[in-house]
Amino acid sequence: MGIGEWIILALLVAAGLLGLHVARLKRGQRQAEAAAPRIGKTTRVPGGAIHWVESGEGPPIVLIHGLGGQFRNWTYAVAERLAPAYRVISIDRPGCGYSERESDAHAALSTQARMIVDFLDAEGIERPLVAGHSLGGAVTLALALEHPEKLSGFALVAPLTHPPAKVSEAFAGLGVGNPLVRRAIAWTVAVPMARKYAEATLQTIFAPEPAPDDFVTRGGGVLGLRPRAFVATSADFVAAGDIGALSPRWESIALPGGVLYGDQDALLDHKEQGEALVARLPHLDWTLLEGRGHMLPITAPDETAEFIRRVADRAFAPAAPAAV
Repeated sequence: MGIGEWIILALLVAAGLLGLHVARLKRGQRQAEAAAPRIGKTTRVPGGAIHWVESGEGPPIVLIHGLGGQFRNWTYAVAERLAPAYRVISIDRPGCGYSERESDAHAALSTQARMIVDFLDAEGIERPLVAGHSLGGAVTLALALEHPEKLSGFALVAPLTHPPAKVSEAFAGLGVGNPLVRRAIAWTVAVPMARKYAEATLQTIFAPEPAPDDFVTRGGGVLGLRPRAFVATSADFVAAGDIGALSPRWESIALPGGVLYGDQDALLDHKEQGEALVARLPHLDWTLLEGRGHMLPITAPDETAEFIRRVADRAFAPAAPAAV
């Protein structure tokens, strides 16, 4: 057999192995989606679609999850605690969970905020309180900054508010700027590596608290074991750099709001991200929970729901009559 034939044979074998690998990834994706299925409505918006669920009646509260998550991070325990008094709308951010976005460029914080505004308009959701966790907090701040007329107020839970001095090892491998390379990684090594280090990653994300055993299904963690999840999370991680351009403008935000943090957060520093924002916006409610980590909607649902209710009371309070 000549060298050319050997090369052709090697390429055919490589193509066959890659095909088997992709088939396994697709099978794993179907299994993940069966474990945490699509359960909400889908609303088309320019640039994509928003997958969402709602419960309760009353003034509207919109819940926005963080990096690598989906609305099950909120429906795990917080949404049900708010539903007796509010209409609670939990969304998958554009591109995450079962939501869609047409381009990785739509991961930009301002673009995600605009898509969420388009969703609010499409569904007739008027001036909600918006609560955002982690990267969802950064998107919420972009909403408050660029679309204040669409909100009544905002509640930030362990939010990203400023460029971090140090990036957690939990985000290693996500900083892939090229969309084609991002997809190549997603369909080759990303999912096997995610499975290999899943337990260690969860320990870091939840530290110092343990991750609950049912987070993978009830909290939607299993949906992170899909190639499309790596693509979305990587694009979001890169786009989080937008915070550097937005953060100098925070002082112009006048909406009522608040910030909740755990003092043992292992992903974002509560002083650098929480206290720094409140120092610039002293009208915000500031709450620090002792001994708590980053995943407060999962590990501290009572405290998180109470914090959101407290901010909602201010945001939805009737306007004081004008002085005569």
